[in-house]
Amino acid sequence: MSVHHIEAVFAMAQPAGQPGPFIQFLPLILILGIFYVIIWLPMKRRQKKIREFQGALKVGEKIVTTSGIYGSITKLHDKSVQIQVADRVRIEIARSAIGGYQGQDPVVQDGSGS
Repeated sequence: MSVHHIEAVFAMAQPAGQPGPFIQFLPLILILGIFYVIIWLPMKRRQKKIREFQGALKVGEKIVTTSGIYGSITKLHDKSVQIQVADRVRIEIARSAIGGYQGQDPVVQDGSGS
């Protein structure tokens, strides 16, 4: 093989031109965009729904906690709620422990409260 043939082989092996920095980061940008749309947005919507639910609680409503305790709300505080679970039995729980209303699908799933 002559020197010209070897130079031609090396010339074909080298890239013709380096892609710009935007093109190099395009796959990473696409992955981050997909992550945002598929994971982040639904999670933000869910957290907003949970905050609205827990902020709208009222005395007398029948609720279920995330651990499965049924009761009705007797007192509301900023971060906690007092519920009556039986005759003359009241307990205080965190607002974030309230999973939903009795007889309805839970708003908060298994300890994923805000």
